[in-house]
Amino acid sequence: MLDDDGYFGESVAATYDDSEADMFRPEAVDPAVDLLAELAGDGPALEFGIGTGRIALPLSGRGIPVHGIDMSRAMVARLRAKQGGDEIGVTIGDFSTSRVDGTFTVVYLVFNTINNLTTQDAQVACFRNAAAHLRPGGCFVIEVGVPELRRLPPGQKAVPFRIGPTQWAFDTYDTATQAMSSHYVTIVDGRAAYTSTPFRYVWPAELDLMAQLAGLRLRDRWEDWSRAPFTGESGRHVSVWRKPAD
Repeated sequence: MLDDDGYFGESVAATYDDSEADMFRPEAVDPAVDLLAELAGDGPALEFGIGTGRIALPLSGRGIPVHGIDMSRAMVARLRAKQGGDEIGVTIGDFSTSRVDGTFTVVYLVFNTINNLTTQDAQVACFRNAAAHLRPGGCFVIEVGVPELRRLPPGQKAVPFRIGPTQWAFDTYDTATQAMSSHYVTIVDGRAAYTSTPFRYVWPAELDLMAQLAGLRLRDRWEDWSRAPFTGESGRHVSVWRKPAD
């Protein structure tokens, strides 16, 4: 960890919305908010890793009460500065273990954030924490990429995912431990700056087992928020696990 804010401290928070601008576009946000609002119904929603409010703010704008958990005070400060940000309650802490008052009809975790938990134990704890916050019949939703190991020829550990005039980015994989890291080389004022963030990649079937350990059952799995079918060629998935009503 770089500081108390984890890997998403002030230096990341200051440029996060700009660096991930494509994920803030309506075509990326609206389908997610549509599905989450449908699952929430008349009940409140809880976001693990609320960040700067990319999903929480428009979901709150639909009339859904939203609470969030996030370790990064710097990211949450950006949320607070936005219109409507002061209407969303946020608990500062680790979303795999931090508890908040009340129960929720939907708990959600988007944009690969489950991978920020870098051990299997922490990911299992996250599912148990979600289940503990859910009302009977409520749903836990995760959006995460499918590990791109098929792009690794023998002997190679790196997969590039962004190549531009001012930034190169690539992921490295350790297939023995499921550890991965995202690496960024960015040109700033003619000088190269390097950063990296560790993750743990996780398979859909592994997530289903974690859900079972937490008393949840798979309800739906799609390729994206628009509910396209999930196939062997899908690069990511949106999965919904349900807490039994009884």
